[in-house]
Amino acid sequence: MRALIVVIASAFLLSCVSERSTGPAADLTGCEANLPASAFGTTIVVIRNFAFNPAQVRVKAGTKVTWVNCEASGTDPHTSTADAGAWNSPFLAPGATFVREFSAAGTFPYHCDPHPGMKASIIAE
Repeated sequence: MRALIVVIASAFLLSCVSERSTGPAADLTGCEANLPASAFGTTIVVIRNFAFNPAQVRVKAGTKVTWVNCEASGTDPHTSTADAGAWNSPFLAPGATFVREFSAAGTFPYHCDPHPGMKASIIAE
């Protein structure tokens, strides 16, 4: 049953990825995440292979972005942490999510606290 929910949610979320996102579309294939209702209709950033995908996302101001940790079970947790301190997610174990709204325009570089080589950015216009 959980696998069916993941497949249905993946198909729905892939159809909701922002048209303004740059880079490849978020690939939720094989991801076992319990997505909160607040994640539906948001732009998705997938955490997989110690990277944020897509690494650069463009959204309209007021858009929510959801980070989904799609790492394999047992992989170290990650964070989504703004370089300038605007947000800091909790540790995201595999399957966990974090949602944040970008209400103001700007460029927001971010990283993973435990893995500082993981870098990406959100551009809200």
